[in-house]
Amino acid sequence: MFRNAGFTVDSATRLQLLLSERVIREDHLPDPIKYVAGVDVAYKEGRSIGAVAVFDYDSMRLVEKKTSCQTTPFPYIPTFLSFRELPPAILAIRKLDKKPDVFLVDGHGLAHPRRLGFASHLGLVLDAPTIGVAKSLLCGEVKDCGSDVWKPLVHEGEIVGEALFTRPRSKPLYLSVGHKVSLETAIKIVLHCSRRYRVPVPLREAHITAETEKKHRA
Repeated sequence: MFRNAGFTVDSATRLQLLLSERVIREDHLPDPIKYVAGVDVAYKEGRSIGAVAVFDYDSMRLVEKKTSCQTTPFPYIPTFLSFRELPPAILAIRKLDKKPDVFLVDGHGLAHPRRLGFASHLGLVLDAPTIGVAKSLLCGEVKDCGSDVWKPLVHEGEIVGEALFTRPRSKPLYLSVGHKVSLETAIKIVLHCSRRYRVPVPLREAHITAETEKKHRA
Protein backbone atom coordinates (compact mmCIF):
# COMPACT_ATOMS: atom_id res chain seq x y z
CA MET A 1 0.00 0.00 0.00
CA PHE A 2 2.87 2.38 0.72
CA ARG A 3 5.50 1.05 -1.68
CA ASN A 4 7.44 3.69 -3.56
CA ALA A 5 6.01 3.04 -7.03
CA GLY A 6 4.77 6.41 -8.27
CA PHE A 7 5.93 8.17 -5.11
CA THR A 8 7.03 11.78 -5.53
CA VAL A 9 7.51 14.55 -3.00
CA ASP A 10 4.75 16.53 -4.72
CA SER A 11 2.26 13.67 -4.57
CA ALA A 12 3.17 12.93 -0.95
CA THR A 13 2.73 16.60 -0.06
CA ARG A 14 -0.73 16.67 -1.62
CA LEU A 15 -1.68 13.50 0.23
CA GLN A 16 -0.47 14.89 3.56
CA LEU A 17 -2.49 18.08 3.10
CA LEU A 18 -5.57 16.08 2.16
CA LEU A 19 -5.26 13.65 5.08
CA SER A 20 -4.50 16.41 7.58
CA GLU A 21 -8.05 17.71 7.10
CA ARG A 22 -9.38 14.37 8.37
CA VAL A 23 -7.48 14.40 11.67
CA ILE A 24 -9.86 14.47 14.65
CA ARG A 25 -8.57 16.68 17.45
CA GLU A 26 -11.18 15.73 20.06
CA ASP A 27 -11.34 12.73 22.40
CA HIS A 28 -12.72 9.51 20.96
CA LEU A 29 -11.45 7.27 23.73
CA PRO A 30 -13.11 4.59 25.85
CA ASP A 31 -13.72 5.38 29.50
CA PRO A 32 -11.83 3.95 31.21
CA ILE A 33 -8.76 3.38 29.05
CA LYS A 34 -7.66 -0.23 29.46
CA TYR A 35 -4.65 -0.69 27.18
CA VAL A 36 -2.03 1.76 25.92
CA ALA A 37 0.66 0.88 23.38
CA GLY A 38 4.01 2.32 22.34
CA VAL A 39 5.13 2.23 18.69
CA ASP A 40 8.67 2.62 17.39
CA VAL A 41 10.69 1.73 14.28
CA ALA A 42 14.41 0.94 13.98
CA TYR A 43 16.57 0.46 10.89
CA LYS A 44 19.42 -1.80 9.91
CA GLU A 45 21.08 -2.34 6.52
CA GLY A 46 18.07 -1.59 4.37
CA ARG A 47 15.61 -3.28 6.73
CA SER A 48 12.89 -1.67 8.85
CA ILE A 49 12.01 -3.14 12.23
CA GLY A 50 8.64 -2.21 13.69
CA ALA A 51 7.86 -2.72 17.36
CA VAL A 52 4.72 -2.30 19.43
CA ALA A 53 4.43 -2.83 23.20
CA VAL A 54 1.04 -2.98 24.93
CA PHE A 55 0.61 -2.12 28.62
CA ASP A 56 -2.24 -2.22 31.09
CA TYR A 57 -3.07 1.46 31.53
CA ASP A 58 -3.65 1.49 35.28
CA SER A 59 -0.77 -0.68 36.43
CA MET A 60 1.68 -0.03 33.56
CA ARG A 61 2.25 -3.78 33.38
CA LEU A 62 3.51 -5.18 30.07
CA VAL A 63 0.76 -7.24 28.43
CA GLU A 64 2.09 -8.00 24.95
CA LYS A 65 4.69 -6.96 22.40
CA LYS A 66 5.26 -7.74 18.74
CA THR A 67 7.83 -6.92 16.07
CA SER A 68 8.04 -6.95 12.29
CA CYS A 69 10.88 -6.78 9.80
CA GLN A 70 10.75 -5.86 6.13
CA THR A 71 12.73 -4.12 3.41
CA THR A 72 12.69 -0.37 4.00
CA PRO A 73 10.16 0.95 1.46
CA PHE A 74 11.36 4.58 1.25
CA PRO A 75 14.52 6.61 1.74
CA TYR A 76 14.72 9.09 4.58
CA ILE A 77 13.16 12.38 3.49
CA PRO A 78 12.57 15.04 6.17
CA THR A 79 8.86 15.68 6.93
CA PHE A 80 7.84 12.53 5.00
CA LEU A 81 8.90 10.03 7.66
CA SER A 82 5.44 8.45 7.94
CA PHE A 83 5.70 6.93 4.45
CA ARG A 84 8.85 5.13 5.63
CA GLU A 85 7.61 4.05 9.06
CA LEU A 86 3.95 3.15 8.47
CA PRO A 87 4.51 -0.27 6.81
CA PRO A 88 6.67 -1.86 9.55
CA ALA A 89 4.59 -0.28 12.32
CA ILE A 90 1.29 -1.52 10.90
CA LEU A 91 2.72 -4.99 10.27
CA ALA A 92 3.73 -5.27 13.94
CA ILE A 93 0.41 -3.88 15.20
CA ARG A 94 -1.59 -6.36 13.13
CA LYS A 95 0.09 -9.21 15.00
CA LEU A 96 -1.37 -8.10 18.35
CA ASP A 97 -3.97 -10.14 20.20
CA LYS A 98 -4.92 -7.21 22.42
CA LYS A 99 -6.41 -4.07 20.89
CA PRO A 100 -4.88 -0.91 22.39
CA ASP A 101 -7.22 1.96 23.22
CA VAL A 102 -4.54 4.53 22.41
CA PHE A 103 -1.10 4.46 20.78
CA LEU A 104 1.92 6.53 21.83
CA VAL A 105 4.00 6.99 18.69
CA ASP A 106 7.69 7.85 18.44
CA GLY A 107 7.18 10.82 16.13
CA HIS A 108 5.10 13.92 15.59
CA GLY A 109 1.39 14.31 15.05
CA LEU A 110 0.03 17.79 14.33
CA ALA A 111 3.43 19.32 15.19
CA HIS A 112 4.38 18.96 11.53
CA PRO A 113 4.63 21.59 8.76
CA ARG A 114 1.59 20.07 7.01
CA ARG A 115 -0.11 18.82 10.21
CA LEU A 116 0.41 15.18 9.33
CA GLY A 117 3.32 13.57 11.11
CA PHE A 118 3.77 9.83 11.63
CA ALA A 119 1.41 9.72 14.63
CA SER A 120 -1.44 11.39 12.75
CA HIS A 121 -0.92 9.32 9.61
CA LEU A 122 -0.88 6.11 11.64
CA GLY A 123 -4.01 7.12 13.53
CA LEU A 124 -5.90 7.73 10.30
CA VAL A 125 -4.80 4.42 8.79
CA LEU A 126 -5.73 2.49 11.94
CA ASP A 127 -8.78 4.65 12.70
CA ALA A 128 -7.50 4.72 16.26
CA PRO A 129 -6.47 7.30 18.89
CA THR A 130 -2.78 8.22 18.62
CA ILE A 131 -0.43 10.66 20.32
CA GLY A 132 2.84 11.93 18.87
CA VAL A 133 5.74 11.85 21.34
CA ALA A 134 8.98 13.11 19.79
CA LYS A 135 12.39 13.76 21.27
CA SER A 136 13.32 16.59 18.88
CA LEU A 137 11.55 19.63 17.47
CA LEU A 138 10.40 19.48 13.84
CA CYS A 139 8.65 22.83 13.44
CA GLY A 140 7.40 25.72 15.51
CA GLU A 141 8.66 27.57 18.55
CA VAL A 142 8.26 26.80 22.24
CA LYS A 143 6.61 29.69 24.12
CA ASP A 144 7.07 30.35 27.83
CA CYS A 145 3.80 30.25 29.77
CA GLY A 146 5.14 30.17 33.32
CA SER A 147 4.71 26.41 33.76
CA ASP A 148 7.55 24.08 34.71
CA VAL A 149 5.71 21.07 33.25
CA TRP A 150 4.50 22.16 29.82
CA LYS A 151 5.02 24.99 27.36
CA PRO A 152 2.96 25.53 24.19
CA LEU A 153 4.51 24.73 20.83
CA VAL A 154 3.39 27.30 18.26
CA HIS A 155 3.74 27.10 14.48
CA GLU A 156 2.36 29.75 12.13
CA GLY A 157 0.22 31.20 14.88
CA GLU A 158 -1.35 27.88 15.88
CA ILE A 159 -0.70 25.79 19.00
CA VAL A 160 0.31 22.45 17.47
CA GLY A 161 1.62 20.72 20.58
CA GLU A 162 3.44 21.07 23.86
CA ALA A 163 6.99 20.85 25.12
CA LEU A 164 6.38 18.48 28.02
CA PHE A 165 8.82 18.10 30.92
CA THR A 166 8.10 14.66 32.34
CA ARG A 167 11.07 14.75 34.71
CA PRO A 168 12.64 17.68 36.61
CA ARG A 169 15.70 19.16 34.89
CA SER A 170 15.30 16.84 31.89
CA LYS A 171 14.98 17.75 28.23
CA PRO A 172 11.37 18.12 27.07
CA LEU A 173 9.39 15.73 24.92
CA TYR A 174 7.51 17.31 22.04
CA LEU A 175 3.95 16.13 22.40
CA SER A 176 1.18 16.61 19.83
CA VAL A 177 -2.23 15.28 18.91
CA GLY A 178 -2.08 12.35 16.54
CA HIS A 179 -5.73 11.46 15.95
CA LYS A 180 -8.92 11.16 18.03
CA VAL A 181 -7.29 12.67 21.16
CA SER A 182 -7.41 16.23 22.47
CA LEU A 183 -4.17 17.92 23.43
CA GLU A 184 -5.30 18.22 27.06
CA THR A 185 -6.00 14.49 27.28
CA ALA A 186 -2.77 13.64 25.45
CA ILE A 187 -0.79 15.49 28.13
CA LYS A 188 -2.57 13.60 30.91
CA ILE A 189 -1.99 10.22 29.24
CA VAL A 190 1.71 10.82 28.61
CA LEU A 191 2.32 12.05 32.16
CA HIS A 192 0.43 9.04 33.54
CA CYS A 193 2.57 6.66 31.46
CA SER A 194 5.92 8.30 32.18
CA ARG A 195 6.27 7.14 35.79
CA ARG A 196 9.95 7.47 36.76
CA TYR A 197 11.24 7.82 33.18
CA ARG A 198 11.50 10.78 30.83
CA VAL A 199 9.97 8.73 28.00
CA PRO A 200 6.56 7.10 28.62
CA VAL A 201 6.91 3.44 29.64
CA PRO A 202 5.14 1.93 26.59
CA LEU A 203 7.22 3.97 24.18
CA ARG A 204 10.41 3.17 26.06
CA GLU A 205 9.63 -0.56 25.87
CA ALA A 206 8.83 -0.34 22.15
CA HIS A 207 12.19 1.36 21.55
CA ILE A 208 14.08 -1.26 23.57
CA THR A 209 12.24 -4.02 21.72
CA ALA A 210 13.02 -2.56 18.30
CA GLU A 211 16.70 -2.06 19.16
CA THR A 212 17.00 -5.57 20.60
CA GLU A 213 15.46 -7.08 17.47
CA LYS A 214 17.80 -4.93 15.37
CA LYS A 215 20.87 -6.40 17.12
CA HIS A 216 19.64 -9.95 16.46
CA ARG A 217 19.29 -9.33 12.73
CA ALA A 218 22.26 -10.49 10.71
